[in-house]
Amino acid sequence: MNDPTSQRESAVAPHWAERPERSNMFFLRIMAWISLRLGRRAGRLVLHLIVIYFLLFAPSAHRASRNYLRRVLGRAPRLADRYRHFFRFASTIHDRVYLLNGEFSRFDIRIVGEEAMDRVLAEGRGAFLLGAHFGSFEVLRAVARQRPGLEPAMVMYEENARKINAMLAAIAPGRGGEVIPLGRVDSMLRLREALDRGKIVGMLGDRTLGSEPAQQVPFLGGMARFPTGPLRMAALMKRPVLLMAGIHLGGNRYELHFETLEDFSDESGDRSEVAGAAMARYVERLEVLCRTHPYNWFNFFDFWAAGHARTGRAG
Repeated sequence: MNDPTSQRESAVAPHWAERPERSNMFFLRIMAWISLRLGRRAGRLVLHLIVIYFLLFAPSAHRASRNYLRRVLGRAPRLADRYRHFFRFASTIHDRVYLLNGEFSRFDIRIVGEEAMDRVLAEGRGAFLLGAHFGSFEVLRAVARQRPGLEPAMVMYEENARKINAMLAAIAPGRGGEVIPLGRVDSMLRLREALDRGKIVGMLGDRTLGSEPAQQVPFLGGMARFPTGPLRMAALMKRPVLLMAGIHLGGNRYELHFETLEDFSDESGDRSEVAGAAMARYVERLEVLCRTHPYNWFNFFDFWAAGHARTGRAG
């Protein structure tokens, strides 16, 4: 794609990739035990302590939250806004314990755009679900139990896949689902085989590792860098792409949102151009979701500075 904002050269990894994990397997196992043995209310009490810790001892995450909230709220965020942002994030992680362990009856889940997903499942050719670090991807599991083939195979870079598998083993042994790691010799073959089986393939489209192709796109009042790989893969394999968001509405309420971004099935033109247009729609729709549900976006690093790291421009 001949877009002057498309970035292809190598770069160092962004801040989020360099930062060590603050959680560990022991803590996750303790949290899972509290949640499953003592109940959701007891687990929620622990969350408040975690949020206070982050507000006091995680200054970079605190600054990132403040910057994002200022952009999305259109005003200086209050302490209550920042607390709510961190607590919403902690709540979705906490609920993941129950979702991964099959305790779906605890949640009230509403589906928006169900017909778009039903069309894809009826065709049986597989499709891409493009999400973001927004709300909870795991809430999809609660709906997947009623729809054969809906539970996705997750596609991610190998190091991320290793971390995710370790985390899932800590809180729900044997229930992590299928993960296809990128960066291996057989990665694309496994991806195509999953699609040919009619599998839904899930990817997150709002972070890069720094060295992959990316595109600078207007987002919440600044230029931010989004990876082009997920949409280029969908274009290469000629599959439809749906935007998916598991929006946390507070308490035990979620809204599972689907909408069609692009259908590459019969695409015969310039794939790069079509993928670029789909990228613009993805970011535009993500911005709408952020403005509608501002406390659901969970990128706790300087997203706009990372987007300009390779061009030397300030966000």
